[in-house]
Amino acid sequence: MVTSPTAPRLAPPPELGGRRWVALVVICMAALLLSVDLTVLQLAIPSLIKDLQPTSTEVLWIADIYGLALSGLLVTMGNLGDRIGRKKLLLAGSFSFAAASVLCAYADSPAWLIAGRALLGVAGATVYPTTLSIIRNIFTDPKERTTAVGVWAAMISGGMAIGPVIAGPLLNNFWWGSVFLINVPIMILLFSVAVVVVPESRSPLPGRIDPVSVVLSIVSIVGIVYAIQESVHDGFGDKRVLIAAAIGVAGLVAFGLKQVRMEHPLIDVKLFKSMAFSGAVASNTFALFAFIGTTLLLSQYFQLVHGWSPLKSGLAMLPPAGVAIIVAPMIAMLVPKIGRAKLCAFGLAVGAGAMAFYSTLKVDTSYGIVIIPVVLQAIGAVSTFTVTSDTIVNSAPKERSGAAAALATTAAELGGALGMAVLGTILNNRYTHTLKLPDNTPAQVAEAAKDSLGGALQATATLPEKTASAIIDAADAAFMRGLHSAVLLNVVILGLVAITALITLRNAPAEYPEDFEEEFPGLSDYLAHHPEEAAALGAGDGPTVPAPAGRPGEVPSSPDRSTGS
Repeated sequence: MVTSPTAPRLAPPPELGGRRWVALVVICMAALLLSVDLTVLQLAIPSLIKDLQPTSTEVLWIADIYGLALSGLLVTMGNLGDRIGRKKLLLAGSFSFAAASVLCAYADSPAWLIAGRALLGVAGATVYPTTLSIIRNIFTDPKERTTAVGVWAAMISGGMAIGPVIAGPLLNNFWWGSVFLINVPIMILLFSVAVVVVPESRSPLPGRIDPVSVVLSIVSIVGIVYAIQESVHDGFGDKRVLIAAAIGVAGLVAFGLKQVRMEHPLIDVKLFKSMAFSGAVASNTFALFAFIGTTLLLSQYFQLVHGWSPLKSGLAMLPPAGVAIIVAPMIAMLVPKIGRAKLCAFGLAVGAGAMAFYSTLKVDTSYGIVIIPVVLQAIGAVSTFTVTSDTIVNSAPKERSGAAAALATTAAELGGALGMAVLGTILNNRYTHTLKLPDNTPAQVAEAAKDSLGGALQATATLPEKTASAIIDAADAAFMRGLHSAVLLNVVILGLVAITALITLRNAPAEYPEDFEEEFPGLSDYLAHHPEEAAALGAGDGPTVPAPAGRPGEVPSSPDRSTGS
């Protein structure tokens, strides 16, 4: 093949100047909103039950369908962004999220609300991995990119704590649908600013999306997530849970086997041959298992043991959210100096220390003491997520950043769902088996108290104060034993994962440079023959590289490393 002395080569995106930081603000705002939407509905459920009168099954679907749709489509949407353009998908997702929010806010039946929440999940799946993928593409300086990923991770971590804080004042003054309408102006602002400041990017040779792979990815992830979520209510031995889990695992195996044989896979399973990539995914998943699951337990501790309102409980979690936002850029600056392995292990170790501290909490422990492990958990979480998220998206070729980001976010969803299910089950089982009620407890009250601490509080509302106090004291003590068992499991898990991170991430580079010719071997020649593609990718004039071996005039095969070519 003959090369031109001025053949274009793929270059970093055009210099955005300060616009890239404006773009980061917009992207993080979207990520924050998606995270908030996971918890903002919790306070609104009593109001919407009174208004729409859904069945207990419909209530579960209203609460769970958003997470199911979101997690099930992350892999597909991440790949779609690589192929059609990440900016296009971000704009489409933000517009759809606003429209679905309006549908939810004004739903006049449980069926409409379930449908609206499902559409919210679909729209969220288009936005969530796209935000991380765009960061990978607009920040070409490795240090700046790690900082940007750290801020993104902090927003994701803090969003769930902010949900109840936002929802409380709205529900005090407006109807339940107002918690959805807050999405509309934010997404409209995001859309308007993103049109101007976010550059377009996509894979140069994307290949087609295989419909069978899409179906298998959705079936496997939804099946597993559904089984995890339902196990909280019905236990791991329930027939529906077992069937969903079996379908999910079978779909996952079939999906993996198909990806190995494909030229253009949705997920390049060869990436898992990299110890750094596999270690980052594992650390991300198990860290979220511990941190999100524990956050749920803390919410119950504040509301049931201390008797705080959901709003006050949410406000109690604001300081760690602020700490996460402050700490994230600091962690990013330390990556080149300390290394990914040590920083990730540090975050996991600090998280394990926080869990050990939680095991010392008592029924009457003051907030001034409780906030110490809460802040430690925030530091550990943002330290871990900054390193793991940045490692995952940078371990994959740049043109596959959407698919890599989808892997990172899917691991987060699975880890969080599993943590809530397993830790919640441990707490409930420990509570039930260690509860020792006074001998004079009425049978009906005893039955309600054995179900949960919340049941004990409701059942004793009409009893004499002395009798009720004795029952509640026993229930509180059993709850704390359950909480201690759950967090001690986290100590073990985080400790083991910290050791794993030290081993698997030890050879991960502190900085991932932008070496475009290495990422896309032979791309200079391809772009020389396709000037329209070069212009769309932001290519510029520059030195050429030797052409790959081949016949004169032959266009090189796909430069996408994930295809195995």
